[in-house]
Amino acid sequence: MSMTVVVTRNVSSRVRGFLASAMLELVPGVYSAPRLSPAVRGRVWGVLENWFPNERDASIVMLWQERNIPGGQAVRTLGSPPIELSDVDGLILARRLLRGSTA
Repeated sequence: MSMTVVVTRNVSSRVRGFLASAMLELVPGVYSAPRLSPAVRGRVWGVLENWFPNERDASIVMLWQERNIPGGQAVRTLGSPPIELSDVDGLILARRLLRGSTA
């Protein structure tokens, strides 16, 4: 289990209520859970993915500790260009792919 953080922008009350039922809302649109298991995190993300097509001009970012990848944290996004963490000579960089780009 590890700390999980979800940051939202322009999401509906339905999404906000769902996240608030599973996590602590620290400030509007920012949710945190100090000990969320991978299974629960996966279920929360599944609900967000299913509901997201009904959102307008919204985005959701989920972060959590993942020791086996560059930067030690995993990132999932909805509504924003995907983020890929890369280790470049010991420096962790966040790379965003533009829409329509393949690499």
